[in-house]
Amino acid sequence: MSEHYFYKMQGSGNDFILWDNSVLKLPRMEMPKWAELLCPRSFAIGADGMIFLDSSDSKDLDYFWHFYNADGSRAEMCGNGSRCAARLAYELGLAGKNQVFGTDAGNISARIKDNGEVKVQLTPVKDLQTHIPLHFEQADPVNVHFVNTGVPHCVVISEDLHQINVLEIGRRIRMHPRFAPAGANVNFIQVKDKNNILVRTYERGVEGETFACGTGAAASAVVGVALDLCLNPVQVFTSGKEKLGIDIHDNNVYLTGKADFIYRGQIYPDTFGLDMPD
Repeated sequence: MSEHYFYKMQGSGNDFILWDNSVLKLPRMEMPKWAELLCPRSFAIGADGMIFLDSSDSKDLDYFWHFYNADGSRAEMCGNGSRCAARLAYELGLAGKNQVFGTDAGNISARIKDNGEVKVQLTPVKDLQTHIPLHFEQADPVNVHFVNTGVPHCVVISEDLHQINVLEIGRRIRMHPRFAPAGANVNFIQVKDKNNILVRTYERGVEGETFACGTGAAASAVVGVALDLCLNPVQVFTSGKEKLGIDIHDNNVYLTGKADFIYRGQIYPDTFGLDMPD
């Protein structure tokens, strides 16, 4: 059994495997393989993604993270994952209650609140575009809205989320040539009132619907406010039945929600054909 511990955490139903790579010291080239082998459910630990917390050479950063989707693809950012990373970093002594860490999307500021919630400042909003008609063969065009809140997101307005085939429509939009080559996550939202929306999300990398997506919740709120469907701040209710708070100030978006520890564990490397670092 490996002497190194992993940490299983969840934020709004998005679950993650986290490692303290300042201790593990896994080479970056090995990280995608670990995510691909350990994230499958039933056959491994099971998670939507894997996060490595690493030391940083920058005096402006408490640490740097490496984030991988369940399929081993590297992602620039993950809102729910960022809250879990921040709380674990605090518990491990890698950072204080107020911290800054590096991601592929840019530096992220986080604050650990006394009630266990974590508030993170996401990277500035960019590339907002509304009312994009997407055309598909033998199907009616779909009106989508696009924004990058750390990762690219499409937002589709719906009057009844229960009637949406998230898997089929989400995959079709995610793979549309308009968003090639990286693709985009797809959020279906239903506006309950000016301050409350419901969201269901299809996530690239997971290639299916997840219980929540932090950057997707942020993208949904940004689009809702831009279309004058919502007023800031916005409460986002996920399909995991949890509530995320979104505050928008100028071009900055703040995401607040819980980050829960599930368990700490060790793996049998031979089961997965993994070589542990020396």
